[in-house]
Amino acid sequence: MISWRKHYKKGLIAIGLLLSTSASIYGQDGDPKNGEKLFKANCTACHALDKQVVGPALKGVVDRLKTEQGLDTDWLHKWIKDNKALRASGDKYANEVFEKFNKTEMQQFPNLADKDIDDILAYTTNPPAPEPDPVPAAGTPGDTANAAPANNTTSSIVIISLIAIAGLLVWILVKLRQLVKLGQSEELTGLNETRVKSFSEIYEKYHYIGKGALAILAILATYGIWNWIMWIGVYKGYKPEQPIYFSHKIHAGEQKIDCQLCHSSAKYGKVSEIPSMNVCMNCHRTVSEYNGKYMEPGKDKAFYDGEIQKIYAATGWDAEKQQYTGKTTPVEWTRIHNMPDFVYFNHSQHVVAGEQAIINSFNKKNPDNKIDVVCKACHGKIDTMNVVQMANDFTMGWCIECHRTTEIDMNNGYNKEYFKNLHEKLKKQYPKDGGKITVDAIGGLECGKCHY
Repeated sequence: MISWRKHYKKGLIAIGLLLSTSASIYGQDGDPKNGEKLFKANCTACHALDKQVVGPALKGVVDRLKTEQGLDTDWLHKWIKDNKALRASGDKYANEVFEKFNKTEMQQFPNLADKDIDDILAYTTNPPAPEPDPVPAAGTPGDTANAAPANNTTSSIVIISLIAIAGLLVWILVKLRQLVKLGQSEELTGLNETRVKSFSEIYEKYHYIGKGALAILAILATYGIWNWIMWIGVYKGYKPEQPIYFSHKIHAGEQKIDCQLCHSSAKYGKVSEIPSMNVCMNCHRTVSEYNGKYMEPGKDKAFYDGEIQKIYAATGWDAEKQQYTGKTTPVEWTRIHNMPDFVYFNHSQHVVAGEQAIINSFNKKNPDNKIDVVCKACHGKIDTMNVVQMANDFTMGWCIECHRTTEIDMNNGYNKEYFKNLHEKLKKQYPKDGGKITVDAIGGLECGKCHY
């Protein structure tokens, strides 16, 4: 009897060990939610759950390795922590994987603890269901409750306007009827005899008034023509459609991508060029679909995914094979900002030497609309634009006004060195007691600075 109980206890222990080992093999002893965070932080650059990116799809990888290769999670731990050492040891499957994926060496993760790797494997085995999107707050574009009152208000304004117009028409008809009756009375007979019968008589009688009116009309016409000429080429608000839809609100706003990551020449060159498609592919080689929560009204995930496919078509990228086909298609972007040929403007001078001065000046003049990046002073809050538009006039007067009001920092390394012989003169011209040195004081209004 004692022997039977002893063997029974051993059997229970063996079964328990077997179950715990099985759970470990299939990645169920980890925390899928924590694994999701670790997966997104460490793995999404090269992997996705449901499709091949740089590396293979990882959903069910634990079960797949167990079934196809007879490998357990210990192998995965070794691969993730130091796949290079695993391949160097002569591991057959590790070298097969390396060859299969174009000898692309996977990043090593020695910093991940065993528990972290178990959590990631648990996520790949049993990913948690995505959390539902939050209910739109009141006042957002999706808030239909506020849309209805706005529509009702608009309808009321239209109805009131129509009633007012109808009342005005009735009043005019009444007055016209009174005039007709007056014209038929005998009271106007004597007046009709004294009226001027021709235009020449009118001009003779009122020629001074006529000449004055003509002079005023000539002045107004001249002013109108001059004003029209001065606004030729000013396209504030211009926002053309582009061949590939690019939302700055998503990239610069939601994703917080720095402007100069894509427009790198703004800091180091005269022109802030349109980024090449290779710059786009730095991210979109692995980002093949849109999974963000923000959606522009009227657009859905399928729309954004379709625009990413246009990038692939332009660059000749085969997402399934993870390689370029060599067949590229140029993208004909529509230029928005375009300086005339006779105007010289250097982006790097403003971004490097004038960055903080421009930001400070703008925020001082616009305390309720402050900026944190120098680009926004001229191009507007680009991180809120789905479609980029010309945010300012970009006229000569607009530039001069900025040069007259932007206070420069003479302790700036650039100004301190470049204008070191000018400092004493400026100190006398702009005394410290209330005076300030603006851009015009260091040649900001000289014609040759911008026109050559």
